[in-house]
Amino acid sequence: MTNRENVGDRWRRPYAAPPLSPLRSYMGPSSSSSAASLKGCCCCLFLLLIFLALLGIAVTLIIVLVVRPKKPEFDLQHVAVEYLLVAPTAANIAGESPAEPAAYLSLNITLLFTATNPNKVGIKYGAVSFCVLHKGVPLGLATVPGFEQPAHSTRLVQTRIFVSHFNVLQADAAELVRDAAINDRVELRLTGDVGAKILVLGLTSPSVQVSLYCAIVISPSKQSLTSKQCGVDGLNV
Repeated sequence: MTNRENVGDRWRRPYAAPPLSPLRSYMGPSSSSSAASLKGCCCCLFLLLIFLALLGIAVTLIIVLVVRPKKPEFDLQHVAVEYLLVAPTAANIAGESPAEPAAYLSLNITLLFTATNPNKVGIKYGAVSFCVLHKGVPLGLATVPGFEQPAHSTRLVQTRIFVSHFNVLQADAAELVRDAAINDRVELRLTGDVGAKILVLGLTSPSVQVSLYCAIVISPSKQSLTSKQCGVDGLNV
């Protein structure tokens, strides 16, 4: 009897539900903690960016107050004319009047620039491209590679412009032939932007750009420079 009663008690005992797994019970708090940590990382990153910006401003102010940078000087020192040829077209030589008068310009000149650094620290120049123009029409480019210059020094930089059989059309052609044959002068313009940075302890300052322009007059008969006038157009940071 006792065994039967025990068996009956087992069947009548209520079913106990299994306990919840720890993973399910902690799903809510873990997601909220990850969101809080992400927000904290964003705040730390924002503060780091602000600190770096303030540090850059402080370094710039120290350079300006201690070094007192001066504007570098970049000037055209000398122009050596290898040759300058102005040739009218075959129609102009024969005395005909073509619908569009033309002339051909060939040019080979060497430019010598002077770079002067009046500062207490070094200067780093970027590559410079000077454009040669006649009556506003580009003829060619003269490229000066980038270089570094020590403090309180002067450096000579040389480049060359080579133009072969450039076709000058219409009114400019007639004026070019007249200037070369009668007035013995050909006027060219040279323009370019010179960028420089100050070097302090291996660090470079923001770039300072100076626009240089020169007007040069060449004598075709003498194959030499007649006059030269240069100036600075502006200072951009």
